[in-house]
Amino acid sequence: MLASVVVACGKSEGNGADSRGQGSVPSATAERSSGGRPATDRGIEEQPTIVFVGTSLTAGLGLTDPDEAYPALIQNKIDSLGLNYRVVNAGVSGETSAGALQSIGWLMRSPASVVVIETGANDGLRGLSVAAMRANIQAIIDTVKSEHPDARIVLAGMEAPPNLGARYTSSFREVFPELARANHATLIPFLLEGVAGVDSLNQADGIHPNPKGARVVADNVWRVLRPVLESAAAG
Repeated sequence: MLASVVVACGKSEGNGADSRGQGSVPSATAERSSGGRPATDRGIEEQPTIVFVGTSLTAGLGLTDPDEAYPALIQNKIDSLGLNYRVVNAGVSGETSAGALQSIGWLMRSPASVVVIETGANDGLRGLSVAAMRANIQAIIDTVKSEHPDARIVLAGMEAPPNLGARYTSSFREVFPELARANHATLIPFLLEGVAGVDSLNQADGIHPNPKGARVVADNVWRVLRPVLESAAAG
């Protein structure tokens, strides 16, 4: 993965997404699904919920329309198949795994049938401890399991900037499949597969996916998430 791609998750300008480094949580998470439907509506509240916990890559930083972010595109795919799930986009620009850990307890106060965890890219950008990132993600998973024992967990793989050295990048990359195996979670091998470093699929900054790139990211997620949802529905 190119270094510039990881930088994508570290900026908080653009669409005004809040950073949880201050412990804040976006009000949109509590009030709306990614499709813009009020979560306070009783019928929507009764739907099984998929919560996307993530960074600016999940929040859709720089996209003009929130419906262009990949979680909203996942909602469209779900609706087209007639599956009864509501997507909540809890992505926050600038989020580290430590920030996600601070917020996960708050997020898990609400219903969650499936939790997609996309975090760690900003840890890699800052060259933070891989061991600390691993512990943070494990604690996030533990919180999800504690609050929603029956929830399905999907973990999105990420990569660190190559300029941090082969040992760091290799250790970083291995965290995600290892945690997925240890926790019986489903793994998205690399969230930005086919998008990272491709100019035509990124915004002018060469960092954040543009609408076309977001559709590729949504396809990457959907290949893994769809079987999870269909299995849950069948079960």
